[in-house]
Amino acid sequence: MSAPPTAPVAPRTGYRHVLAVPEFRALFAAHVLSLLGLVVSEIALSVLVYDLTASPLMSALAFAVGFLPYALGGTLLAPVADRFPARRVLVVCDLVCAACVAAMVVPGTGVAVLLVLRCGVAVVSPVFSGTRMATLADVLGDGDAFVLGRSLIRIVSQSALLVGYGTGGLLLTVVSPRHALLITVGTFLASATLLRFGTRRRPARRPERVKGGGGTRALLGNRRVLVLLLVFWVPAMFYVFPEALAAPYSHTLGAGSTGLGLLMCALPVGTIAGELFAGARLGQATRERIVLPLLCLAVVPYLGYALAPGLWPSLLLLVLAGACSAYTLGLDQWFVRAVPEELRGRAMTLLSAGLMTIQGVGMALAGVVAEVMGVRAAVVAAGVAGTVCCVALAVGCRVTESRDGAARDMTGR
Repeated sequence: MSAPPTAPVAPRTGYRHVLAVPEFRALFAAHVLSLLGLVVSEIALSVLVYDLTASPLMSALAFAVGFLPYALGGTLLAPVADRFPARRVLVVCDLVCAACVAAMVVPGTGVAVLLVLRCGVAVVSPVFSGTRMATLADVLGDGDAFVLGRSLIRIVSQSALLVGYGTGGLLLTVVSPRHALLITVGTFLASATLLRFGTRRRPARRPERVKGGGGTRALLGNRRVLVLLLVFWVPAMFYVFPEALAAPYSHTLGAGSTGLGLLMCALPVGTIAGELFAGARLGQATRERIVLPLLCLAVVPYLGYALAPGLWPSLLLLVLAGACSAYTLGLDQWFVRAVPEELRGRAMTLLSAGLMTIQGVGMALAGVVAEVMGVRAAVVAAGVAGTVCCVALAVGCRVTESRDGAARDMTGR
């Protein structure tokens, strides 16, 4: 399948060029601090709830409840990303997170209140993520530099899966959960400070209020934008199957806790490697050409689970699947090109909220399918169904690109 027509070739950009932009460095550092605060707060809150209740169920609920409000926050609060100046939105989101975590530290706070405060952090998270992504386009432009900036943000997020939870666990061996939460208050405040003084104030993209959610309807009514959103979301639902089933699969292999840790790390390692190679070694035009081939191959490695592989072959399959996700670099370019600038913050918020929500759905679906078919069969089923969906989405990308190109030719735009 041939790739859609690409934009004119732009001058080669690298990660070093992106990191040389002072405003991007402030955004990047703020992202690292906010992510650190979020990861540590999740672990510390889970441990704190267990200490208060001695209930594994309540401890797990404290961790899982953070996924639930993403769809709500992303849907109801998405317009905020465009109606107010981006810097103000980012700073306020960090301050809300800091206030919620600070309230968790207060002695005597009940479990129900702790869970509500955790939901408060999760509700503003998609708004923060979407506004930050839109701000990257303001800072770096909507060309190759934007794509590489997004890539660096994703690499840090994936790296958090490798080291963030381990760091949080080590921290809790030194300080109490409430003291760990107090540290995360400091990371959110530091992030807010960086954003306030390290980024430039820009006016709101769409300051007027759109009645009836017209902006969101306009986005979802644009077939090109809708297809690209689905390309971000749908593969992610299938990607998480091996991670969601890593514990029972490790038990099946007799690999123990070491095998479990390796299985959890393999997919992020592949993702980081693929991102770094595509970002550092491939030009913009090449990254756009490989979007559809890599999309179609995204979960094909999961079919290898049908051969009942051992631990090391399983790790290789997961690394290969992660590397295929390098298609997201070119996909970022298509998305920012397709979205109207005045709706960019809302679009990025919807993208972030939908991605987190669909991953939660995928984890739950993995458990249901594994109960019926077994763990290996569930991963294979994800490979089959995911590949069919990805090929259909690749066709949709090709069709909508052709129609958009024809429409631009007719209007002269």
